[in-house]
Amino acid sequence: MVRDDLYITVPSYFRCPISLDVMKSPVSLSTGVTYDRSSIQRWLDSGNNTCPATMQVLDTKEFVPNANLHRLIQTWSSQNRHNPLDDSSAESASPLSPDKIQLVVKEIGGEEKESDLSKIASFAEESSENRRFLAKMDGFVAMLAALLIHSDDKDLSPPVVELAVRVLDSVSTEFGDFHELKRLLLIPKEKSPNSLPPSLLRVMKQGSSRPESRIAAVRIIQSIAIDAESKLAVAESDGLLLHLVNSIAPRTDPPLIDAVLSCLISISMPKRVKPQLVRLRAIGKLREVLRSPSVPAPTAEKALKLLESVSSCREGMAELCGDSGCVEAVVRKAMKVSDAATEVAVTILWTACYLFRDQKAADAVVRSNGLTRILLLMQSNCSPAVRGMSTDLLRIFRVNSKSCLSSYDTKTTHIMPF
Repeated sequence: MVRDDLYITVPSYFRCPISLDVMKSPVSLSTGVTYDRSSIQRWLDSGNNTCPATMQVLDTKEFVPNANLHRLIQTWSSQNRHNPLDDSSAESASPLSPDKIQLVVKEIGGEEKESDLSKIASFAEESSENRRFLAKMDGFVAMLAALLIHSDDKDLSPPVVELAVRVLDSVSTEFGDFHELKRLLLIPKEKSPNSLPPSLLRVMKQGSSRPESRIAAVRIIQSIAIDAESKLAVAESDGLLLHLVNSIAPRTDPPLIDAVLSCLISISMPKRVKPQLVRLRAIGKLREVLRSPSVPAPTAEKALKLLESVSSCREGMAELCGDSGCVEAVVRKAMKVSDAATEVAVTILWTACYLFRDQKAADAVVRSNGLTRILLLMQSNCSPAVRGMSTDLLRIFRVNSKSCLSSYDTKTTHIMPF
């Protein structure tokens, strides 16, 4: 650790690999990698079954406290408590009670907004009971929404806005009334061409070095896109779609990619949105996600779902069929992710090859050993829908499904793994 009168360098192993903050409650996964408890819990609660740092599939989602590292961080923190880099200050060592939090909430309108919101964020991270307490507090969610709506008028600093976003995201599920949240956050068109608060868009696009803040902003945006009108309003906010699509990149933080895909699946449902995503090269981005050997299964499933949505318009299908690499990536994921992903992948292939009769897509399926995969699917315990579409695909490729199935009898034939 390097120290002088101007700065303190935080040891890298004190920082959570997800949030990049000094860990308050370090816990270790079965892979041996340590994360802050709140960050890894969010990752696992999102349906992921891999270690974010190594992308190894987890044998178990249980984690154990890393007591030795916790003691080291506490010792380091006590020596450097005056330093602003220290997020685990004395306040986190003595959790605030609900009664004290109520007083802090009442003081948010004062000059110490950043300090007050930081205390509330720490309180919310402690437990689901704390988040439920905040969500049910009269006017609390409305107050956070007002901070975001009027942040420019009040000249709020970026750290204050980011804290407001993180707290709002943490309590939104417990709040539960997403129609009310939509009413609080969506700006009427007659007041602004952008339906989303500019501060929320800034956190999503820029944020700080904390991916956690950007993830929180994306999740809030998704949570208020609950009907056709709000999905369209959100999608047409200035620069939103472009930024979300550009976030689907190999170097992007994996939890952020996962959140972005979930958001895009939700807001891509209106017909007007799908061609926009095609023009923004979303299909090429999804191809790279599906090609990645380390992509977590839940992320791959979401990438397939978004690809199905985007390719359901004529422009999207033409783009997909012209991208043989993307078709081949879909074929390779057809049996390697989940039952739900298999059904989506087969639907994409069926639409391109059977419904649209696209020869380029059919050639790509053949090149990627797609016929063998289809035959294996039909021998597996697949759903009736998958079996029906697979039969149609075999007809397209002029394969007699009955004779092929008998020749591929698993009791007498050994099929090489793929």
